[in-house]
Amino acid sequence: MKLPTNTTWPDFFDEDIVMTVTRADYDHVMIPCYHPADPVFVRGKKSRLWDSEGREYVDFGGGIAVNSLGNAPKVVRKALKKQSKKLCHLSNLFTNEATLTLAKHLTSLTGFDRVFFTNSGAESNEAALKLARRTAYDDFGEAKDEIISFTHSFHGRTFFTVSVGGQDKYSKGFGPRPGAITHLPFNDIAAFEKQISDKTCAVIFEPVQGEGGVLPVDPAFAKRVRELCTKHHALLILDEVQTGCARSGTFFAYEQLGIRPDIVSTAKGLAGGVPIGCILTSDKIAQHFGAGTHGSTFGGNALACAVGEAVLSKISTPKFLAKVKARGSFMMAALKALNTELKVFSDVRGMGLLLGCELVPALRDKLGEIQTACLKAGLIVLTAGGTTIRLAPPLNIKEDDITEGVAILKAVLTPYAAALKTKKAPAKKTVKRVAKKPAVKTAAAAKATA
Repeated sequence: MKLPTNTTWPDFFDEDIVMTVTRADYDHVMIPCYHPADPVFVRGKKSRLWDSEGREYVDFGGGIAVNSLGNAPKVVRKALKKQSKKLCHLSNLFTNEATLTLAKHLTSLTGFDRVFFTNSGAESNEAALKLARRTAYDDFGEAKDEIISFTHSFHGRTFFTVSVGGQDKYSKGFGPRPGAITHLPFNDIAAFEKQISDKTCAVIFEPVQGEGGVLPVDPAFAKRVRELCTKHHALLILDEVQTGCARSGTFFAYEQLGIRPDIVSTAKGLAGGVPIGCILTSDKIAQHFGAGTHGSTFGGNALACAVGEAVLSKISTPKFLAKVKARGSFMMAALKALNTELKVFSDVRGMGLLLGCELVPALRDKLGEIQTACLKAGLIVLTAGGTTIRLAPPLNIKEDDITEGVAILKAVLTPYAAALKTKKAPAKKTVKRVAKKPAVKTAAAAKATA
């Protein structure tokens, strides 16, 4: 970017700068940790998104289970505006009203005693794992250091959390991993009973393995893990980064399992798109973190906590939670009806509004292709585990939007279903978009393509 002739920097920046960007700019200016799709999104509203070309999309991704109240929700915008006029950030040398308000709300809502705020799910799990290690060290000594995790799990991308996660592809190539980490088959009670011992300091699992394939924990397995953790004085950590904050239909998914963890982590949906996370635990465990043992410069900043409080006040009410359950059941029924007709999924599973549609074996190598076809047709979906279409829409999505999105998915999958019957590859055919302009309502069009 060059300054106009005879223009100084202060004069130049007195005016708003309009910079045109395209998808190609990503490849020139960004470190290539991601491979984003072609659209450049410019705005959103509720369960809809629009790209720079004016094309409209039904959002079944929710920012990967982050946008709990939809895209650009009023409650988030209002809280950001209000708090930004007062205080955005204050170092952890001091405290502030917004942080303490959210902390008190979370503890009163969940029954835990203490909170530590972070900026993400990975940070939350990092804090939980460090706290578990420190607790075991203080109470039992250095020998009690084993952390048990499970295959297909995902707990973040810090060096510690990516090593604890049960997918080698994310930790391979980064040198020696932290030691004393054991990975066991998920939901395998016998394997767990054989491994856990008095050397185990912590066990961590997701109530629903989101990135691993939308794989729910077996309640019997969860209860046995809880029993043996208690017996061996090992802390049970539940990673509710994705399932927490109402996504499962209860505020935390563990409420539906009949167990209670020693530490629970969460993040994603807590502030509806503003970065925040936290861990919750008891007084007894929290005391093992003293001044200087752990920290986060931005963790618990006033701006994020103010938004978190505004969102929490919406998503934690019994009425809202009941609607999440109802919408989850509605979406599950629509997906199963689709599959009854097309027979393209080997399983449809999940909790609340975190759902997974596992493709039949013959279509699993088409997962990325199907995701791209959905995008071209005006539907955003996620993937998981290399075999599964993952759906995590806004928690306040309307039934009409669910119906429209499932209709688009059906239209995309129909040629694949036909190919299964003839054992031929589906023809390279682009499903007609259901929306081209932001102002056009598309429910009828989507149903017509179905």
